[in-house]
Amino acid sequence: MWDTYFELIEANIIHGLRTMSEIGLRSRMLVKDVMSSPVITIDEEAPANQAAGLMDKHGLGCIIVTSKEGKPLGIITERDLVRRVLAKNIKPDSLKAKEVMTSPLITIEPGEKISEVARRMSRLNIRRLGVIYKGQLVGVLSSKDVLGVMPELIEIIQEQALMEGENRAQEVGEESAPLAGYCDNCGGWSDNLKESNGEFICEDCVVELGSEE
Repeated sequence: MWDTYFELIEANIIHGLRTMSEIGLRSRMLVKDVMSSPVITIDEEAPANQAAGLMDKHGLGCIIVTSKEGKPLGIITERDLVRRVLAKNIKPDSLKAKEVMTSPLITIEPGEKISEVARRMSRLNIRRLGVIYKGQLVGVLSSKDVLGVMPELIEIIQEQALMEGENRAQEVGEESAPLAGYCDNCGGWSDNLKESNGEFICEDCVVELGSEE
């Protein structure tokens, strides 16, 4: 039950970040700021029960499978173990890591923006990505990593939205250009914030506050 619950939360987070990316809002936060490192790996020829043991030992939800040369080939998740081992009633030590893994491993660069990566995760319907720097595996980024920085990410996006709105106002010479962001009164998102007494509030709150005066 809890796995499904967290999956729904993560899906909503990724969808929200993808939407923010699509409307032109960009975060300064990069993959290297959020990724998990160092990476725990397992050789492709190792038995599947060894993969499960390493995941349990290090408290991981996944482990990266590599070749003898250290090249990342795929990923084994808890779901992979359930679907390809337990559900088929196969002894874990009779399967090799490469027979259980999901391949290929989708990778990203540490300098990529979190908003763009979240959009890619949503499009590909995946929850984990390998982080590659100069040909070497340096980290793993999961949807839970993104979830963990959401409060800071929302603040950054709101700040950028207000700054972009102010810049547009200066360019067109208008006193009050439309601003996108979260209302300082109700906390809801609005594409048309209005400034009132040093605060940015949505149109509904403008009407509501006006009627109370």
